[in-house]
Formats: sequence, C-alpha cells, structure tokens
Amino acid sequence: MPLNRRTFLGTSAAAGAGVAIAGASAAPASAHGHGHGHGHGRPPKRYSFTVMGTTDLHGNVFNWDYFTDKEFDDKAHNDVGLAKISTLVDQVRREKGRRNTLMIDAGDTIQGTQLSYYYAKIDPITAKRGPVHPMAQAMNAIGYDAAALGNHEFNYGIPVLRKFEEQCDFPLLGANALDAKTLRPAFAPYVIKRMRTPHGPDVKVAILGLTNPGIAIWDKANVGGKMVFPGLEEQAAKFVPRLRSMGADVVIVSAHSGNSGTSSYGDQIPYVENAAGLVAEQVPGIDAILVGHAHLEIPEHFVENKQTGKKVVLSEPLKWGQRLTLFDFDLVWEKGRWVVEKAGSQVLNSNTVAEDPKITRLLADEHKKVVAYVNQVIGTSTAAMTTAEAAWKDEPIIDLINVVQAETVKAALAGGAYAALPVLSQASCFSRTAQIPAGNVTIKDAAGLYPFENTLEARLLTGAQLKDYLEFSARYYVQTPAGAPVDTAKLTNADNTPDYNYDAVSGLTYEIDIAKPNGSRIVNLSFEGKPIDPAAEFVLAVNNYRASGGGNFPHVAGAKQLWANSEEIRNTIIAWVQAKGSVDGAQFASVDWRLTREGTPVF
Repeated sequence: MPLNRRTFLGTSAAAGAGVAIAGASAAPASAHGHGHGHGHGRPPKRYSFTVMGTTDLHGNVFNWDYFTDKEFDDKAHNDVGLAKISTLVDQVRREKGRRNTLMIDAGDTIQGTQLSYYYAKIDPITAKRGPVHPMAQAMNAIGYDAAALGNHEFNYGIPVLRKFEEQCDFPLLGANALDAKTLRPAFAPYVIKRMRTPHGPDVKVAILGLTNPGIAIWDKANVGGKMVFPGLEEQAAKFVPRLRSMGADVVIVSAHSGNSGTSSYGDQIPYVENAAGLVAEQVPGIDAILVGHAHLEIPEHFVENKQTGKKVVLSEPLKWGQRLTLFDFDLVWEKGRWVVEKAGSQVLNSNTVAEDPKITRLLADEHKKVVAYVNQVIGTSTAAMTTAEAAWKDEPIIDLINVVQAETVKAALAGGAYAALPVLSQASCFSRTAQIPAGNVTIKDAAGLYPFENTLEARLLTGAQLKDYLEFSARYYVQTPAGAPVDTAKLTNADNTPDYNYDAVSGLTYEIDIAKPNGSRIVNLSFEGKPIDPAAEFVLAVNNYRASGGGNFPHVAGAKQLWANSEEIRNTIIAWVQAKGSVDGAQFASVDWRLTREGTPVF
C-alpha cells in the first residue's frame, strides 16, 4: 500500500507519534507590531490568530430539511448547513487574513440527514468507484484543518468511517479511540499546525481530538472487539504534556463531549459522557476547548484549571451548522517563546448570511438525487396521522412505530425459546412535526417519523422491571395537582427531559397520574385486562440507544438480549409500509396509556 500523506498520518499515529506538522504560512498582519523584544523601549512582539469551529453538523450541507422537503426553519429562524458556514468562514478569513486562521470541527459529521444516509446506504461511498461523501467534499472545499471523531461517525460501521477519513483532506482525530488489541490510537490523536508570524519564530498550534466513550455502548455492534474508548481526561493527561514537550505554544482540544459532567449511560462504563469541563479543570496546559455532542450553544465559558489556576476558554457552537465558534488568541513573545496572553470566544449565527454558491454548486447533483429519493411513494394511508399531541396523548402515529417493532421482533423470535412470550414495544415522540398524510406516503413521510439511525433489539424484562421503567419515563411530566389548569406548553420536559427520553410502551395498559410525585405515578398497570404479574416475563422491542443505556432508563441495559439487528428502525418502517401497501390506523391504533389525576383523565 503506497504511503500517502493520509496513510502516513494514520500509521505514525498508530505508532504513538501521531504528528503532522502542516504549514499555515501567514502574511504579516499590519495590526501586529514589528517590535523586537523588550529592550530600548521597543514594544514586545505580538501575534494574534483565530480558530473557527463547528460541531454536530450531522450531514447538513444545505439549509434544507429533507424530512419536510423544504427550506429548514425553526421558531428562532435558525439556518443550517455547511453552505452557510462557508460564507461566514470566508468573511472571517478576509477580516483576519486567511493565514492567521484555522478551521476545526468537534464531530458527528456523517449521520443525521437523508443526504448523509443516502451516501452511506443507498449509493455508498464504500462501493467500488463509489462517490465522494458530500460532507468530505464540502469540508475539503471550505478548508478544514482537523475534525474530531463523534460517536455518530461509527453508526454505519468502521469501513464507511475509514472511507470517509480517506476522502477528507484533513485528519480525523481521536486520541481516545484505541485499537482494542494494541491499545494504540486507531486514528491520529492530534495535528500540529504552524502559524507564520511577522517576527520570525512560528507559533505551533496543537489540536488534540477526543471522542465520546459512549461509542463502546451505543455502537457496540460496530466497534465491539475492534476499538476501545477510554475517558477523555485520562487521554488528555497523557497527550497534553507530550504536545507541550514537542514545542506546542498553544494547545486546543476538540472534544466530542459536552460540558456538564453528566452521563446518560449510568454506571455501565466508568467514564463521563460530557467531560469537556472536567478536562479543562483537571489537565493543565490546555488553552481552549471546542465542545461538541450536547447540541447546546455556549458562546464563551471559562473553566479554571485546579492545578495552575489558569482559565481555559470553552465554546460550543449550536448543532447542524447553526453557529460558528471563533476563538481569538493574542500571543506575546516572552523569554524566547510565544505565550498566550489572552484567549476568548464568541459565536456567529449562520442565519445572518446567504449560502455560499461555491458549496451549493459543488453538491447540486447530490442534493437533487436525495430529494428525488425521499419523494418516492412507498404506499398509501387511509387517514392523516400526526405527532402534534403525541407528547401527552397515545396517538396512532406512535402506535405505528410500535406495531412495526413488535411484529419485527415476533417474527425474529418465532420458533425459538422465547417465541411464546408477549412482545411489548417502546417508542418516543422524536419530532412534534412528523406526519403521515392521507393518501400517498413517501419515504420522507416514513423516515420523518424516526429521524435517528437507531436499530432494533429484543430484551427480556419482568413485570416489576417494566413498572420501574414506566415510572422513570413518567418523570417527563411536570407535577400538576388535580383541579389545576393544564397547559400543554408547560406540561412536558420536566427537568429538561427531552422528548426522545419519554417512552410510551405498547402491549400494556396504564395510567400516568401527573398529580402524584415521581416514582408513584403509574396506576392500573395491566396486561390483557389483568393487573400485571411482577414476576411475569416479557420481551421488550427497544431501540439500541435505549438498550445500551441511552437516557439511563432502569433495567433495560442489563437485561438479557434475545435478538438484535443492524437495520435502522426507520428502514424497517419504510419496508413495512411498502410490504403492506396501505397503512390503516384502525387496524393497529389503540389507547394503551393516558394521563390522569386521581382517576380522572386529563384529556
């Protein structure tokens, strides 16, 4: 295999070296004084540069929603996509001088839209003479310097990720994505960029990439036995001193990990999911962290390092290309080296600019293909169904997900040791705008019902465990006393619980008494018209995110796995609709659960 630049990067990284010195030669910037040291009243040498950052792009190139097949819009009128980001990047480079800027990303790049799905599954980049991934094309055109690996990079398997890596003109970094056998980094851990200054000595900027330990759980089917993912803090503690000893003047971490210090996977692995703040606090020698994974907006946040007392600046730009982070660094030449005197950050909103025609032209054909694909008719529906009220009512559209999942699991277990057990199913209201229209149903209608690339599993649970599971789920509702008015706008998402962490379970009947405190809300839990037997065994059809501990629901992650497959649930739904030809809610819709207060239904 010829050792091209990228293979060299990968092999040297695997050998524990993992260094790529890349020039970013800079023109003298007029604002930077030409002093030569402190003597004779001359001003000290100074140099400033800017690092731009994106994260959680999730396959968004165009300001387009493939699930609705129209321009993206939300309540705040945010825009999405790399075409918008490209315009902002060009503006910043014009203002600062291109050679005084770097461009990085914090992961979750190749999953999330039908555009990214199409080039992983329908016209895969891994095919012989296959296409170049649209995200690689766009990011290469923009001129990224590095990107950290996100957990969703692994959703389509390692071969798709390796092909994407090969197609990128920049390294994918993951200092804590290790080969399971050698325990050496399986990707380049870092890259070192040289910024040319007007004063002779270059500024060496190290970018260290860290990814999410949750990959070991969430994508077990793809990474089990192949890669392991230790904690961010321990790998940063190993690499930051090494980067400093190699002469790095500035150390930036690109971390696919939120700032909060929390985990959704409980105690299943000993590492923290959202560890960016902990890295800043515990590992000396870091100047800035580009934060990802949590889909939050953090323009500028300072964390004090416990050992040095030095402040580290953290920033997280909003997902899907809605924001661009700018880290500004001011350096001064002191005692023969460059020292960071000041570092700060801000975010720019991509809705303030037009899409860059360079990017939209580059990918116009890919966009057209995907729009045609999502508009294929796969069947018909006898009535319109919507998720508009599914967060507080048992709606037929969620029953549709559950009937598809339950039937798929029943068929998979048929003839085996567990074939006689009842099959229940869990589903969430992922989007409050999903709908199945009356009449023709397209791929985009069915896919919009399940926007995540989750796969399906079957787990063995008891009646008692299911009761705990439902109690945990019911924390989603704000406690509302009997007789008090109910405002649906304020009823849900208690303690910031997202819609996707509220599960409705079909195959049982139960009430959720929202007047009661958490832990004692599930009332009249029955199976086939009789109170549930705590010892009875049930099969739960459950998505892999939930089964692997996502959302930290009780019992399910530790429950016996009876079956699993790697087919995305949304494709199973699409195939189900195609096979049936017609969707008739009257055949599967049933009210299994309702909200009550002291026995009186809320709706």
